[in-house]
Amino acid sequence: MNHGLRPDLALIADWIRPGSRVLDLGCGDGALLAHLASHNARGYGLEIDPDNIARCLRRGVNVIEADVDDGLREFADGSFDYVVMNQALQAMQRPDRVVAEMLRVGRTAIVTFPNFGHWRVRLALSNGRMPVTPALPETWFNTPNIHLCTVADFEDLCQAQKWRVLKRSLLDHQLRDGPLMKLAPNFFAEAALYMLGSPPPA
Repeated sequence: MNHGLRPDLALIADWIRPGSRVLDLGCGDGALLAHLASHNARGYGLEIDPDNIARCLRRGVNVIEADVDDGLREFADGSFDYVVMNQALQAMQRPDRVVAEMLRVGRTAIVTFPNFGHWRVRLALSNGRMPVTPALPETWFNTPNIHLCTVADFEDLCQAQKWRVLKRSLLDHQLRDGPLMKLAPNFFAEAALYMLGSPPPA
């Protein structure tokens, strides 16, 4: 693991080869890109929040003000080795199209999202309430999330789109791996991380 990063970001960083070209969609304060730059990766971040853009600039991170929902038309096919979207997929208007675009402009996509199948979510719904959990801390009226999914839902989408799952890591609310996630991932995992490849040639 890489020190100084949140556990999920450290895991993503471990998946990325030194010297790679990286595009980080919804890059936040630029912590991941700044860390990768110290390992000779070259990258850009896309971010819409002005405060986060300012934080990126203070870190020396190359950041572009852009809304990912508008697409990645400005980037040519295969421009990057990795395209990353961390904990933002569920806030996209069309998550399926965003992942397809990630795999167009990048050789590999890394996607993370909260698992709506976690037992805390199921318990809240069984009590007639929208869930508020460590992975989903906002209430129903102020959440940015509009397309929540479960691990099973996402894997169904990957299968339908023929995206190859190259790596997968399932984490608890403290962003740690564990045996329960292997036993019943759709029930115990609070966060899911996937590394995806394009469909195989026809």
